[in-house]
Amino acid sequence: MSDLSVVIGQLVRNARLKKKISQEKLALICDIDRSYLGRIERGEVNITIEKLYEIATALDVDAKKLIP
Repeated sequence: MSDLSVVIGQLVRNARLKKKISQEKLALICDIDRSYLGRIERGEVNITIEKLYEIATALDVDAKKLIP
């Protein structure tokens, strides 16, 4: 995947760990599969802006913080 996907994935993972939320719990909140969230965090997929916003909302962070 692109470098952008990898950086976004790292930012999502860092925000999730800072909030002390498991991948499973975040995936449940966002109504996505845990393995898909793992692929997002590894930068293996391009996620939509809608999904990024949903993840940011679940993590209680500004979506802009998840975009380099």
